Amino acid sequence: MKFNIYGRFVIDVVRVNDRWEMFELNSGKRIRMTDFAIPAWLDESQLPQFLDDIFHEGAKPGDAIVRID
Repeated sequence: MKFNIYGRFVIDVVRVNDRWEMFELNSGKRIRMTDFAIPAWLDESQLPQFLDDIFHEGAKPGDAIVRID
């Protein structure tokens, strides 16, 4: 699943076995993000809120995290 993070960058969140992995998509590259982890028990429907909790400091009023696929 791809998410646009406040119009600043795009990440790809993938379920691999029993855990979530995150990748930043940048200039045709897919860079693994290892600074934090998405809890394995988190449901797909909870990802936008979890991502907002992580990245909210970079948001301006009216910004949103949008799933793009």
